[in-house]
Amino acid sequence: MELRQLEYFVAVAEELSFTRAAERLHVVQSAVSAAIRSLERELGPALFERSSQRVALTTAGAALLPEARATLDAARTAREAAQLSEGRLRGTVQIGTLSSVVRPDLPGLLGRFHRLHPAVSLRLAVSPRGSAGLVEGLLAGSLDLAFVSLPGGPPAGLRVRDLYSTPMALLVPAEHPLAEADGPRELTELAAEQFVDTPVGYGNREVVDRAFARAGLRRQVVLEATDVGTVASYVRAGLGIAFLHDITADVDGAGLAVLPLAEPSLRWTLSVAVSATRRPSAPLRALLDVLDDAMPSEPAGT
Repeated sequence: MELRQLEYFVAVAEELSFTRAAERLHVVQSAVSAAIRSLERELGPALFERSSQRVALTTAGAALLPEARATLDAARTAREAAQLSEGRLRGTVQIGTLSSVVRPDLPGLLGRFHRLHPAVSLRLAVSPRGSAGLVEGLLAGSLDLAFVSLPGGPPAGLRVRDLYSTPMALLVPAEHPLAEADGPRELTELAAEQFVDTPVGYGNREVVDRAFARAGLRRQVVLEATDVGTVASYVRAGLGIAFLHDITADVDGAGLAVLPLAEPSLRWTLSVAVSATRRPSAPLRALLDVLDDAMPSEPAGT
């Protein structure tokens, strides 16, 4: 049994797809299939149930998975110990993030980490499905760390630390009647409006949807966009109004008004999440140390 075979097995088990596992491993699919067949011949029982529609673990595969992960973790720890004895950290950290994160200063954070550990490769991915897609990546093992917004609470299998929380605001065209009124805006004032928003799966969308549901109100989302700059552009063009998830976000305010909201539950929280079931690598631990130095120990409110 080779470590490569176990690595391929874990990738298929986490992705439940030979195609996605091959993409994750940066190898051709035939190499993954051959490694799994070889492992099955060596061990005896089949590890996966395969059909044209799905790939699923067998009982034997499910029993092997935690042991395979533990073996790969032990091998990685041994490799890292040998590398650290030379005084240099090596490896790769897969990082997931949202498209409109203001804090932490991610370029500055990763620049500082690179200066400390220049031999570590950093791979950054932005999920088109927001926090929901990032959570899937963490649970599947394709991401080591992700910056997420999880208003519903973290799912089992993740360890989450809140970094900061900020009130949301309302973004309207400067000539909109709402911009002329004084004081924070109530949700009841907004029920008849049309909205531009991020897609379902983004944390700020979930915060707003929950607030409207609690108030017994419905709203109409006429257009969805995945980053705050694009949302602002469509609001400026008159397609609707929007909720600004972070009042410190870099938005071109020309032709727009940013209005306070009265609903206290309309707050957006950014968190950093890692797997709670996999042992963190030395490069990941080092990156978390840099993040701890950059951010306060308690989530900051604004």
